[in-house]
Amino acid sequence: MQAAGWRVANFDFRDESGFDYGRRLDVSDEVAVRSAVAEAESRLGPVSAVVACAGHYEEMPLESITPETWRRMIRTHVGGVYNMMRATLPGMAARGAGSFVTIASERALVAAGGDTHYASAKAAALALTRTAALEVAARGVRVNAVAPGPTDTPLLAADSWERQPSFTETLPARRIAHPEEVALAVVALIEDGMFLDGGLISINSGTVM
Repeated sequence: MQAAGWRVANFDFRDESGFDYGRRLDVSDEVAVRSAVAEAESRLGPVSAVVACAGHYEEMPLESITPETWRRMIRTHVGGVYNMMRATLPGMAARGAGSFVTIASERALVAAGGDTHYASAKAAALALTRTAALEVAARGVRVNAVAPGPTDTPLLAADSWERQPSFTETLPARRIAHPEEVALAVVALIEDGMFLDGGLISINSGTVM
């Protein structure tokens, strides 16, 4: 987005550097999110677009998911999107313009064993995105989602079965997605040239069509 001329604020749990404004925080903390958004607006101006992309992923069978493991997944993926929406959508709606993009997952659409808590959280985040889109569309704000499939990022473990040739050779594109391809979809949704609200773009090597 910076390359396209945007001034970018980054809220990250581990590393907030490399942007016009950065702050290290946990997006599941509503107070911290509100404070960070207010500080970003004081430095960079009103929020025009948001990408809710906080990530947390782990594979484990249902019987191994503890209450705390479950809550952490929900707090990150549903709570994080909710907190960002609460902190930014009212301002965008008041100004009559804006775009909000949630990074969902193909797991919100198609079941797979080993990540019940992750799939549940992403499905809930997608539902939140679609209902929010209905509420703010008439006030000039677009809310959409991108649903990547397996993507070559550090969140996908080096030994994950989704990186193995036994899996990738079953994909129509014969490979997993690159982060840059997900970013292109996000930029397309943010830019005013794409009129889409409550929509979903799948970036998944052809696994979900």
